[in-house]
Amino acid sequence: MTSELLLAFVLFAFVTSITPGPNNTMLLASGVNFGVRRSLPHLLGISLGFMVLVACVGLGLGQLFEQFPALYTALRYGGAVYLLYLAWKIAGAGAPDANGKSTGKPFTFLQAAAFQWVNPKAWIMAIGAITTYTPQEGFLTNVLLIAALFALVNCPTCSLWAVAGSLLRRWLNRPAILRAFNIAMALLLVASLYPILKDSF
Repeated sequence: MTSELLLAFVLFAFVTSITPGPNNTMLLASGVNFGVRRSLPHLLGISLGFMVLVACVGLGLGQLFEQFPALYTALRYGGAVYLLYLAWKIAGAGAPDANGKSTGKPFTFLQAAAFQWVNPKAWIMAIGAITTYTPQEGFLTNVLLIAALFALVNCPTCSLWAVAGSLLRRWLNRPAILRAFNIAMALLLVASLYPILKDSF
């Protein structure tokens, strides 16, 4: 991989990782409701789970979807249903109990890692990285390099969303305001489905 291609890929990874999407929306909500420390397993699950997804796409999973488009369609709709479920959970997550403490639990490492497999934006990012930035010469080495670099870029950029959520906590300490924020995050998560599913309608 040339230095120019590597630099272009790092820029691609940065832009796609830091822009809004299901992962970042959920990290923002997690930062607000649970703080940065309790959101760390969620963050690490995203980065490492996505790294495994990118590697698997590079090692042939993407070609499987090209040969059997119905599998990709099933994944897309399955992911959409799961995102709607997560939106419902976020809408009620962190709603204060009688003592004013947040209820609910943040994503675990394994839940966040597994979510990457039904996250439509993650699939688009992974396929884009492999098809656009992975030279055929030394393909296996390049795939592993791309996957590792994506995780290295992804982790700090996504963490900014959890930090931003944590900083918002002081302004969202009233139950009604926190509930409104969680509902807004749930609606944004639902809205993130539009670019992925619009061609189906």
